Amino acid sequence: MSSARQPHLTARLQGFGTTIFTEMTRLAIQFGAVNLGQGFPNFDGPDFIKEAAIAAIRAGANQYSRMSGLPELNRAIAAHQQRFYDLSYDPDSEVTVYSGATEAICATLQALCDTGDEVVLFEPFYDSYRASVTMAGAVPKVVTLHAPDFAYRPEELESVITPKTRAILLNSPHNPTGKVFTRSELEHIASLCQRFDLIAITDEVYEHLVYEGSHVPLATLPGMRERTVLISSSGKTFSFTGWKVGHTCAPPALSAAIRCAHQFVTFCTATPFQHALAKAFVADDAFFTGLVAEYRARRDRLCQGLRELGFGVLAPAGAYFVMTDIRPLGYADDVEFCRMLPEQVGVAAIPPSSFYERPANGRHLVRWAFCKTDDVLDEGLRRLQKLPRRAPLASAAG
Repeated sequence: MSSARQPHLTARLQGFGTTIFTEMTRLAIQFGAVNLGQGFPNFDGPDFIKEAAIAAIRAGANQYSRMSGLPELNRAIAAHQQRFYDLSYDPDSEVTVYSGATEAICATLQALCDTGDEVVLFEPFYDSYRASVTMAGAVPKVVTLHAPDFAYRPEELESVITPKTRAILLNSPHNPTGKVFTRSELEHIASLCQRFDLIAITDEVYEHLVYEGSHVPLATLPGMRERTVLISSSGKTFSFTGWKVGHTCAPPALSAAIRCAHQFVTFCTATPFQHALAKAFVADDAFFTGLVAEYRARRDRLCQGLRELGFGVLAPAGAYFVMTDIRPLGYADDVEFCRMLPEQVGVAAIPPSSFYERPANGRHLVRWAFCKTDDVLDEGLRRLQKLPRRAPLASAAG
């Protein structure tokens, strides 16, 4: 976060400033760089989903939808949860649709946190988490995921829980590390939620992008469904990130509270996109298995290329980002490295120290996105061959 005070901005948001994504995208455009930074595909999702949106527009489905979501979409989301995780949710009272998972996270925190409440976050974290916690008047309490395997230390998690703790916000599969939390880790987190009467807020937008192991929703663990707000999104699974359609699944009382905040933020999300995604969530198994195979191949392509270039590659088990250690190439500062790349090398990446409360923990890492076509990945790797090498520094990654 910046230390300079920004005029007109409220005290609670001072220091957040412009996101690192905005800065790196600006540099990518300015220098014509291959953008392996911001996490959006450079390709569209399936035609059958696009055609469904077009048909909905032509049929006149262009006005406000129900605040909690188009009934057809809510039913499709509930069916998806039952199909993949054996989680049963009532479409009308327990499923809510938002303008993206980011809004769902913000509305959830606005609804459930009082001023002074504490929310546990794992760093590195998606950058909206800390801002959303702060806007809710709550206080972030941070636990570090330690490279190279990005495990957390159980005693560190237990030490940050106090009588003021309201919730634990968990992201798995994890952005930016690609970590998929293990069952034993989830069981530990679940035990703490139950022991201290905490709400679990789970960001599962990469649920269908798992390459090693499997995704286990925290809500499936004993005693957790009734205290979990499960958040996901259509953008990552169906490659329509610009449509911004997310959802929560939560018990009726939690859902009713979150809807109270949601109705005063966006009220509802784009109606024709909801019609289209009602068909997407009930896609056949071949779509979901094909999605994983395609992304695994992209992951392996980028990881292998970065490894050959000398980076310390921390291969992800899920999501669509690769974290690399830049010290083997003689670099120690991720922000300096990523600001240099677009102009000198013609590639854009993201410095993940901006996702840490303690930036030094991520200063030696750089995040790359592989949600790109093969030709874009190959061109990025080709350009990275021009990267100036320095004397290697001590490295934690092989």
